[in-house]
Amino acid sequence: QVQLVESGGGLVQAGGSLRLSCAASGRTFMSYAKGWFRQAPGKEREFVAAISWTGDITDFSDSVKGRFTISRDNARDTVYLQMNSLKVEDTAVYYCAAHPFWPIPKRPGYWGQGTQVTVSS
Repeated sequence: QVQLVESGGGLVQAGGSLRLSCAASGRTFMSYAKGWFRQAPGKEREFVAAISWTGDITDFSDSVKGRFTISRDNARDTVYLQMNSLKVEDTAVYYCAAHPFWPIPKRPGYWGQGTQVTVSS
């Protein structure tokens, strides 16, 4: 079964940090653009960050720019989201995504199952 498997979510206090990981399973997404989206309760899923398959192009939403970084390890077929200076409003389910080309659209080709990030005040 083709999967993107996220890990690293959890509960953290405001101002803290978390690193999310997303590993491919069942097939390779090594040459795909990858990214992260999030969905808070009662809100639509929104774009957070993306990285090209070579890693030389990145994009961030304005709400996380300067606080989050995205990176990838193609040898491990894994993408990471380092989240620093977390805010309560960052609380959401975070979804990994992969798409065969750049840029990643609002509906990418593949989704992970999601991992919960909760930021407490």
